[in-house]
Amino acid sequence: MKNQISTNDGIQYVDTPRRNSWITQLWNEFRKRKLAMLCLTLLCIVYLVGIFAPILETHDYSETNLSRTQHGPDKENWLGTDRLGRDIYTRVIWGIQTTVIITVATFVTGSVALGISLGLIAGYFRGKSDILIMRLGEIVAAFPDILLIILLAATLRPRIISLAHYLEDTVGIKGLLSTGVADYLVIGIALLPLSWFGLMRLVRGQVLALREAEYVQASRAIGTPTIKILFRHILPNVLSPIIVSISFTVGAIALSEVMLSFFGLGVQPPRPSLGVMIGDVTARGGASVSVLRDHPEQLLAPILVVWLMIFCWNIIGDALNDILNPRIHR
Repeated sequence: MKNQISTNDGIQYVDTPRRNSWITQLWNEFRKRKLAMLCLTLLCIVYLVGIFAPILETHDYSETNLSRTQHGPDKENWLGTDRLGRDIYTRVIWGIQTTVIITVATFVTGSVALGISLGLIAGYFRGKSDILIMRLGEIVAAFPDILLIILLAATLRPRIISLAHYLEDTVGIKGLLSTGVADYLVIGIALLPLSWFGLMRLVRGQVLALREAEYVQASRAIGTPTIKILFRHILPNVLSPIIVSISFTVGAIALSEVMLSFFGLGVQPPRPSLGVMIGDVTARGGASVSVLRDHPEQLLAPILVVWLMIFCWNIIGDALNDILNPRIHR
């Protein structure tokens, strides 16, 4: 990058080093961690396989073939078939797509935006706003996470399904049930308590430390609007812990979706889900032992995918924390 400098001989242009952006510096540090890079690569592959499941499938995920029930892996069925003759490979990649959609749906329903916004309000304005938001969050956090998620899913499901039927029959909006949109909405709302309060508390603590900083006081003194102070001066300085928190939250959301589907409160058949696939095997009591002995791919395939996603997100979160946590670099 060239800057112009006025001299006695006129204007001269000199080269000045270009400052790397914050994201570039983060990426350069992240690339040095080989295990984290490997995990990021594996996650990208897994998520892309899920996104492109309609292209990569070898069978229809709901297609049954009773003449090929519980067959082992072969050229026709790469990971074998289940007790109804359905292709396990196809159902696994569609289950990955379900997990991807649920993760996006959870963030879209407002978990990240809600946590960040409430954290900014509580930390900056303090007073009654802070007390009200913190007490509300503490009430929610007092419930065990998984029990609260199950309670919300069980309570919301019949109401959202009824609303979907009404919209399909009366308004004419088709596909809300057959495409799983209603299921995704149920899970997305049910998972809100899992992510918003921890993020809100994290942001609030950072804002409390920054609200009295000199540059924030200077902005207030010259009459800068509060919304501009929050999102231009304070928020960029709390992005580091937010990124670390989100990286751990994504893995927790994936696990929670699998658990809800396992208990029958998540995605409903025939739509595949990794939790549904695990439940299909383990719900058969003693039969699951013989299946695990004779056809371990039926249970191991979805379990290994879930384990891989959670493991990789945890490794990535640890790497980001090592890079962005200032206490580690003291």
